[in-house]
Amino acid sequence: MRSPWVSKRTGDPNKTQMHYARKGIVTEEMVFVAERERLLPELVRAEVARGRLVIPANVNHLNLEPMGIGIALSCKVNANIGNSAVTGDAEGELRKLAVAVKYGADTVMDLSTGGDIDGIRAKIIGSSPLPIGTVPIYQVLNLRKKVSDIRADDLIDMLEHQAKQGVDYFTIHAGVLAQHLPLVQHRITGIVSRGGSIMAQWMIEHKAQNPFYTHWDKVLEICARYDVTISAGDGLRPGCLADASDAAQFAELQTLGELTKTAWERDVQVMIEGPGHVPFDQIEMNVKREIEVCHEAPFYVLGPLVTDIAPGYDHITSAIGATMAGTAGAAMLCYVTPKEHLGLPDEKDVRDGLIAYKIAAHAADVARHRPGARDRDDALSRARYAFDWKEQFRLSLDPETAQSMHDATLPDPYFKSAEFCSMCGPKFCSMHINRAVQEFNKQVEEDQKSGKRTLDLFAP
Repeated sequence: MRSPWVSKRTGDPNKTQMHYARKGIVTEEMVFVAERERLLPELVRAEVARGRLVIPANVNHLNLEPMGIGIALSCKVNANIGNSAVTGDAEGELRKLAVAVKYGADTVMDLSTGGDIDGIRAKIIGSSPLPIGTVPIYQVLNLRKKVSDIRADDLIDMLEHQAKQGVDYFTIHAGVLAQHLPLVQHRITGIVSRGGSIMAQWMIEHKAQNPFYTHWDKVLEICARYDVTISAGDGLRPGCLADASDAAQFAELQTLGELTKTAWERDVQVMIEGPGHVPFDQIEMNVKREIEVCHEAPFYVLGPLVTDIAPGYDHITSAIGATMAGTAGAAMLCYVTPKEHLGLPDEKDVRDGLIAYKIAAHAADVARHRPGARDRDDALSRARYAFDWKEQFRLSLDPETAQSMHDATLPDPYFKSAEFCSMCGPKFCSMHINRAVQEFNKQVEEDQKSGKRTLDLFAP
């Protein structure tokens, strides 16, 4: 699917969804998003115009199915893929992309840092119906080899290059300023964002302010021309619980709020990236602070991880935090895989991380009472009570795993469709036993209609 509006925008220097929304125009992308979300197109348009909703939709991403990210919509999940300077190739990343699409990712970020980055990205964009995000400074460093050799023009030129390829949103660490660097001195883990650390080193070596910040007008001009959404990077996000909610993190957030207003003046779409590692009791405060400081721009959080003691299980520690963040008002959750802090994720890690985050996002949708959010839960519960195993598996987030776990302990084909599982068997199944309760209640109702007082038999 691709909007016919693309051809209509050919002569317009500003092609963003926000630009048209503010003109009162409901684009085909907005209609598509509204239908997916079961909302009125006019509501989607109004939210895009206000800046509370973004639709990352580069005019050059020809096979894109538009996806909306905002507080008025269901909570979204991003999956990170991409090779590293150590390992990975295009075919491996395409397999990860296929897993991400299969298990319900809403967007995908290509974080490739080595090898044929251009070739990998071209194949990912060409194969993906989902919006694709990148961190352009990674490719700049890959080409220049050393941070000291990066020029400000390299960064701007790379934005143009990737926008032409069809990238739908950029993570740009424009809020990391030279005056913020002393604020990280007390931290246990310092600057853990790769993009943030590169920008810090660049400013120190060049003795100059962040070039994305000083050339923000050029950034906006490119994004407006191709309709690339800015994902304002949290370069000073906390990398451990001890560093959460500190002066450095909130100083950058304040700058991102200022840059957001400037972007909106040029009708450029913006979402704000968030922490990181945050104690559970600080997550809601962090979300509400972003909403206030960044003028309700959609919040896109990495986790956050609620404990630092579980390497290998950080898809769980972060999904706990992500559920709270989504409930508090985050619009999109960036998944964390079991390999976080340990290595480059493989296809299984992508699946495990994505399933954990789909659960978190869905739980947040239910908690926020979003329209229809609980329909699938209720349908699965009815199927469970009716022992309709096929329907239970169909409604599951991971049908293959659910069915394999059920079938593994009931090897006899007859038992695979039986009205019990191996946990309770036929004798101790509470749902099976409850049918007697239902029959009793039906009898009570019939007796009450005829004047009988059946329940009096149970009086002491």
